[in-house]
Amino acid sequence: MIAGPIVHHKEVMPQFEDKSTYRFNPENMAVGITIFSLGLFKKVIFADNIAAYATPVFTAASKGIEPTLVEAWVGALAYTLQLYFDFSGYSDMAIGIARMFGIKLPINFNSPYKAISISDFWRRWHITLSNFLRDYLYIPLGGSRKGEIRRNLNLLITMLLGGLWHGAGWTFVFWGGLHGTYLIINHQWRSLRKRLGHDLKNTNWFDRGCGWLLTFIAVVIGWVFFRAENMGAAFVIVKGMIGFNGISVGEALSGKLGFLQNLNIQPNGWLPIIATKPTDVILFIPFLLIIAWFTPNTQEWMERHNPVLNHNVANKSLTDNTYFWKTIRWEPSNVYALIVSALILIVLKMILDAPESEFLYFNF
Repeated sequence: MIAGPIVHHKEVMPQFEDKSTYRFNPENMAVGITIFSLGLFKKVIFADNIAAYATPVFTAASKGIEPTLVEAWVGALAYTLQLYFDFSGYSDMAIGIARMFGIKLPINFNSPYKAISISDFWRRWHITLSNFLRDYLYIPLGGSRKGEIRRNLNLLITMLLGGLWHGAGWTFVFWGGLHGTYLIINHQWRSLRKRLGHDLKNTNWFDRGCGWLLTFIAVVIGWVFFRAENMGAAFVIVKGMIGFNGISVGEALSGKLGFLQNLNIQPNGWLPIIATKPTDVILFIPFLLIIAWFTPNTQEWMERHNPVLNHNVANKSLTDNTYFWKTIRWEPSNVYALIVSALILIVLKMILDAPESEFLYFNF
């Protein structure tokens, strides 16, 4: 199985025919190093640390231990964020390395947790894979050209095969089928609204907010099956998320995540914001969610320098860039050089302190 993004050669290969690609370009080097450093920081600082709260919950579930509502959501959200920052960091590092050598790769990750529908999510998550599945599976199967029933079947087949692409296991098949079902529901809902005469392009903040929340919850539930060691463990966690295994809110609020307290959680963080004991995850998860939801992604922050191919494909979302974020867009300067240097030093410190690290998407 190939790892990482599938890159269409028609977009990338023409750059190798341009002689200027082989000349040293200070801008390319500065942009590339910055993107690579941001990606490495996200992976080592954010993804690796939040993983310390995801792994024990899923491991316990695989042994039949039933997490309570709070504990299940801690595990599910921790893995949701681990996967987000791991894959986002991986994509940034690949884009950054290529840019150092004068090559622009297609955008592959575009703030997917800002999506306001499941279709929007798949336009933002693993974009190159989504395009591949669309162009080489969904469209050849007939796409939406043969009516709604055939379209829905094509969506389900495409996503089931997309699940198998990640691994030959029932959890991946179920995850793919679940997202296929999500997409079918989304398309049927849009069709119903069209028949009722609704203007789908004319939405207000409440509509977008409800769509975003529903999409995010659906994605989190899907990641439980994607991560779980088997279907039984996945359903144990989902039951906990619904509250069937108890709530234990009182214990959580009093600083006693009893289930997590006994799971030998050992984060490798050393910054104040990084959790150093189980109860700190109550602050760490919201901190990372705020970054994922309300800050610009790497491509948006560096858009003045066209960091990727088709860098202007970003979709409007619940959290469009504000004037503040636009004023601090990246430009080559001593200030940003110091910031990047600091990020690199922090990452090196983390790597030396905790040499064991994994790239989740290396397995797929």
